[in-house]
Amino acid sequence: MLVGLMGTAFTAYMMMKGLKKIWRPDTDLIVILSIAIGLFVWIASVPFIKSRAVKIGNRKKEIYGLFHLPLILGVSLLCFAHGANDVANAVGPLAAIVSTFDAGSVQAKVNIPIWVMVIGAAGLAFGLLLFGPKLITTVGEKITRLNAPRAYCVALASAITVLIATTLGLPVSSTHIAIGAIFGVGFLREFMESPNKRRMKPGHKINATASDAFANVQARLKRKLVRRRFVLSIGAAWVITVPASALLAAFLFYLLQLLKSTV
Repeated sequence: MLVGLMGTAFTAYMMMKGLKKIWRPDTDLIVILSIAIGLFVWIASVPFIKSRAVKIGNRKKEIYGLFHLPLILGVSLLCFAHGANDVANAVGPLAAIVSTFDAGSVQAKVNIPIWVMVIGAAGLAFGLLLFGPKLITTVGEKITRLNAPRAYCVALASAITVLIATTLGLPVSSTHIAIGAIFGVGFLREFMESPNKRRMKPGHKINATASDAFANVQARLKRKLVRRRFVLSIGAAWVITVPASALLAAFLFYLLQLLKSTV
């Protein structure tokens, strides 16, 4: 059922966001195709899950392995749709500038040269290669501990949220949505697992002084499943970056206008 739900969500995601530059189906077609492909994926996944389930034991790590292939496929589609749509935010201004130089005036619709697309793709790839690993480590490991089912929920929730925002015409960030999903998984774990209420197991051997044992218990009671410093830093970044970029853009435009008037 989870794999079928992913098929439905990502089919709609691709038609509404990932492929909207080359294909714009109407709402009825999106709904029909999404449900049909979701049912097909659900039926097709049944023998796969059954064949895998026979070979695994009743252990969490082995059960988590059932999510590996669906997770890889889901995240691949999420990355494709993200790159196919959101890179336009960076390439669009360059394409507009090139069109203005070629036509001599601002055009309502511009043709994007291949070399502009190549620059955008190369910049995305090199940026991810050079500076992406640190951010990937922060998002994937340092906010909260993720395993295959948790990551699956993050990917699926991100796709559904972007779908809803796209339907409502809201300009949202796919990156912020994914990080918000990670926060949701982590805080729910804190609520359900209640690490602050845990006590050390009876008969637990402590080879330390009484003060050290008390400190260990206190440290365990204060354990959090979501690292608060990343929550605060990412939240501050969301609040600060929008007005900061607006002010910087206004300042740069003011300088250009000032230079134009002096020349």
